[in-house]
Amino acid sequence: MFDDFSKRTKAIRAALELAQERRWSDISLAEIAGAAGLSLADLRREFTSKSGILRAFQAEVDAETLAKARGAAPEQSPRDRLFDIIMTRFELMAPYKPALARIHADLGCHPGEAAPLFCSTLISQYWMLAGAGAKLEGVGACIRVTGLGAIYAKVFRVWLDDASPGLDRTMAALDRKLRKGERLVACLEQAHENLCRFACGWVPRGWGGRRDGEAATQSPRPAGGAAPAPTG
Repeated sequence: MFDDFSKRTKAIRAALELAQERRWSDISLAEIAGAAGLSLADLRREFTSKSGILRAFQAEVDAETLAKARGAAPEQSPRDRLFDIIMTRFELMAPYKPALARIHADLGCHPGEAAPLFCSTLISQYWMLAGAGAKLEGVGACIRVTGLGAIYAKVFRVWLDDASPGLDRTMAALDRKLRKGERLVACLEQAHENLCRFACGWVPRGWGGRRDGEAATQSPRPAGGAAPAPTG
């Protein structure tokens, strides 16, 4: 990952190398450009801000994770596939863990700078779910993406502090939270389905529909005998 020599890649690598030694908030765009061997104009053509560099890093990790994800075995559940994909993601990010730890700590003190990463983090979870073969249609998609975003944020913090070679603490935390999240999502989806059934089965009088068991009545024709105009 990040083994090409494009201006974009050079800037991302330079930013992460600087972040290993210094606080993220103290690193300027000019310093990132200089460390990457670029002009500030070149950097601006690639990114809109320092947060943009981090979003580009997330997107590259997304793509590499999906490229390296193993094909799902027939007996694997979506939860197991998702577990493998997220652990692959952590393995890919391992060389950048010191920089990511410092960036994470610094952004925790600067929520305004962290805010632009919220959407890109949810996008990453969307793609991880897609790689696991999860359903991503309807209200359930929003529940799954948001839920996985909360799970990933918690497990990411465990991963940052997990120095074990096999990432035992990270795997245990991820497995536990995915199982709990799976049960919660099932409950929320069932509640949403029940609410939809209730709403569809009960229509107040005067709203153009009828209650269950109420006979349909023919709509009166408007004055002049003309039929109502079609709506579709």
